[in-house]
Amino acid sequence: MSTKVTFRISAAAAPYIGAGKPRENRLRAASGGVELPPGDLVVLLYYLCHDSDQQVKQQAMATLRSLDRPLLEQVLSDRELHPQILEALVQLHWKRPDVAPLLLGHPNLSEKASAFLRAQGVAAAANAPQPVAQHAAPHKEHDLDEGDEGDEGDEAPGPDDDEPIDEEEYQSKYQMSQSMGVSDKIKMAMTGDKEWRTILIKDNNKLVSGAAIKNPRMTESEVLTIAKSQIQNDEVIRVICANKEWIKNGQIRKALVENHKTPLPNALRFLGTLGEKDLANLAKSKNISTVIATQARKILLSRKEKA
Repeated sequence: MSTKVTFRISAAAAPYIGAGKPRENRLRAASGGVELPPGDLVVLLYYLCHDSDQQVKQQAMATLRSLDRPLLEQVLSDRELHPQILEALVQLHWKRPDVAPLLLGHPNLSEKASAFLRAQGVAAAANAPQPVAQHAAPHKEHDLDEGDEGDEGDEAPGPDDDEPIDEEEYQSKYQMSQSMGVSDKIKMAMTGDKEWRTILIKDNNKLVSGAAIKNPRMTESEVLTIAKSQIQNDEVIRVICANKEWIKNGQIRKALVENHKTPLPNALRFLGTLGEKDLANLAKSKNISTVIATQARKILLSRKEKA
């Protein structure tokens, strides 16, 4: 018979926990699309790894797996971090040489998890406190007070303590996207991380790829990659052309000039801002429209005459 534990959930994380909460909110939280302190985020993701909705569960697992070292360092600096959370992190991060020593050095790590890491040849980080011999049984009710929320948080029962995160159920985000409906893809495109954006910007449905380019976390490096690609959705290119911040980047302007999907008026406008080396290459290029190549030659000639 399984035993429950109880965690203290911050007021900020509580709206995303429980089957009664809106699925789109749980899915957004599972993708890491909510602003929370690192400790609150990890506890929330742990809960969502056991969500009744398979997609929410898989997304939370993928996000928990993708956490970077700086965030995990902040989480592991909490000496009261619950052993179940630690065991989940061990399952997902034990192969990472930059993270595994930090996990092994946590004082609340269970003997089982500690023995496992040591068997894999992991040594505790030099500056990490050594684990205690045995943590007071994680099988009884335990309040985990995350962050500064104090008593404003809600107590929520944790998943069964004998129910580990099942990595066999983990799917890549690409595999997950293949089984998602259009509305779910759009929501994920608008809120998901870089991997989700990279996948969904290529989606055949223009509503999905159009939503991905409007994700507020889209970076200039991603935009440059998109502008260089043979993306099929004209709307994506139009959104890039209309973004004043993105087109300040000369590499993005050049990529847009070379992209056949860029509206001609935009391409010609950006062409006039390029340097002579880029113009010379474009003037000789056979991979762009003759209109662009001809205009590149005219601009070069005009600049030489002025000089």
